Amino acid sequence: MSFSHALIALAAIIRREVWRFLQQRGRFISALVRPLLWLIVFAAGFRSVLGVSIIAPYTTYVTYETYVLPGLLGMVLLFAGMQASLSMVYDREVGSMRVLLTSPLPRWFALLAKLLAGTLVAVAQAYALLLIARLYGVRFPAMGFITVFPALVLVGLALGAVGLLLSSLIRQLENFAGVMNFVIFPMFFLSSALYPLWRMKEASLQLYWLCSVNPFTHGVELIRFALYGKFNALALAVTLATLVGFALAAIISYDPRTALVKRQVS
Repeated sequence: MSFSHALIALAAIIRREVWRFLQQRGRFISALVRPLLWLIVFAAGFRSVLGVSIIAPYTTYVTYETYVLPGLLGMVLLFAGMQASLSMVYDREVGSMRVLLTSPLPRWFALLAKLLAGTLVAVAQAYALLLIARLYGVRFPAMGFITVFPALVLVGLALGAVGLLLSSLIRQLENFAGVMNFVIFPMFFLSSALYPLWRMKEASLQLYWLCSVNPFTHGVELIRFALYGKFNALALAVTLATLVGFALAAIISYDPRTALVKRQVS
């Protein structure tokens, strides 16, 4: 496969994913309604000012809406990644992914192209939430619209890789829906998306350690720092490791020889 052929194939996969998203307006609305409920309704009960001076890159005090916005951006990326993986379960059997996996394209390239396409759609949804939050009055630097882009892409790829691996292990849509809830809610609530880790540590040391090893926590922190033009080396390292680890595991799991071994064992 030449470089030009790879670009053509990548563009076609991205174009199809974007077109599918544009045809599913309910998917876009639902992706925004969920975090907006947290931002507007849930945050109303936490509108008191939080003293989080130990959490860079903030100043001494921030509002709850300001603190929770990066977590809600992570929520958008998480749900978008899982929804893309849900469609993979169907597409792998009777949809376009079945054609891609049997095409001359290298399997790893098809999977990574699908992952990138889903991530770009997820990032677009995250930016829509970011714009609405800005209009709602949530304060962050204007440059944050630019500096947060690499973080959103990287976190979106990492979370999409998690969903990609899940889609390779599950054969029925009914089972995938249950696994989504089993993965999404623990990842989201056992993180720094809604509360600072030091607050969690005050409540329970065990929960604090679970939050600390949760990759979603580091993804949220990467977004949080990037939104303010700052850099978090630990969050970047963990997010990269999550992306590489789960992407490699998904590629291996989608390998026909691996699938054959699974069928023989079962």
